[in-house]
Amino acid sequence: MNILTKTSFSSRVSSVLNKDVKQYGKQFMFDTNEDTSWSSDEGTPQWIVLAFDEPQNINGFRFQFQGGFAGQQSNMVMYSADGAEIHQEAFYPEDINSPQEFKIQNTAHDKACSKIKFVFHSSTDLFGRIIVYNLELLS
Repeated sequence: MNILTKTSFSSRVSSVLNKDVKQYGKQFMFDTNEDTSWSSDEGTPQWIVLAFDEPQNINGFRFQFQGGFAGQQSNMVMYSADGAEIHQEAFYPEDINSPQEFKIQNTAHDKACSKIKFVFHSSTDLFGRIIVYNLELLS
């Protein structure tokens, strides 16, 4: 189940293509519309941060990138309510258009997280751009 459909959260991103938030803004990662997406500007790293009103137990996540603009070497970091890092792990998306699901390897963390950050240290795009059509957090 997608946690983001049942909880309040805020989001931030590293950049938006040409600063055109009306066409490429972060909100499009969560609208479930296949025709809209968040598009970053050039450069690395690119990142996405989600902060929750209430702490959440997250067991995995799902990304749908645009092929040619997928993250490569990527990290996921979870934080507690006091800002302490409680879990970090690398994940390696494929350069495909299909949704990709990633299970969090060490689900033994007892603490619910209040913030999660995805960092894309590299991209399949020559200029470091990332395009995300859909992002889901799984419980």
